[in-house]
Amino acid sequence: MDIYDNCPELCDDAYRIRLIEPGDAEDLLTVYGDRLALPFFNSDNCHGANFYCRTLHDVEESIKYWLVEYHENRGFVRFAVESLETEKTIGTLEMFRREADDYYDDCGILRIDLAVAYEREDVIHGILDLVSVPFMTLFGCAKIATKAPIYAVERRAALAGAGYVAKRQPLIGHDGTHYYDYWQMPRA
Repeated sequence: MDIYDNCPELCDDAYRIRLIEPGDAEDLLTVYGDRLALPFFNSDNCHGANFYCRTLHDVEESIKYWLVEYHENRGFVRFAVESLETEKTIGTLEMFRREADDYYDDCGILRIDLAVAYEREDVIHGILDLVSVPFMTLFGCAKIATKAPIYAVERRAALAGAGYVAKRQPLIGHDGTHYYDYWQMPRA
């Protein structure tokens, strides 16, 4: 199955992970419009974009771009993270398989953007448990990596609890920039 032809949903008793859709914009304004959430977004190798959205229109434009990347360019998949308890979209996950001449070759890069209220160890651990192994299979990669800067204490604890290990090796960007603070889980 090619994830770019048919994007599956992943679900447990707390979260539903599915392809982003235009109707998610209003909920996601609380994520991407919150300056306190901004430091947790991984914008490495994103040509200077930081994903801060001031208006609903900004979020709608981001969703349009993400869907073009999925449907037309097949560059990455942006998933909505839906809380089954609140029936709200509380954030997004971005995932793609990376091929590069560095340590992160044949590696799925997972970006996790959550509303500040959900930037907690229990929430992140639950999401990682739901997606990590299936994403490696769906994207055909030998390992998965995600960024967690030193100040992301809850995120780092969740990663450690979910079997990720902090790596010293930098992810080397398209322009040669070295990006640090990645955690990785190999395929079992």
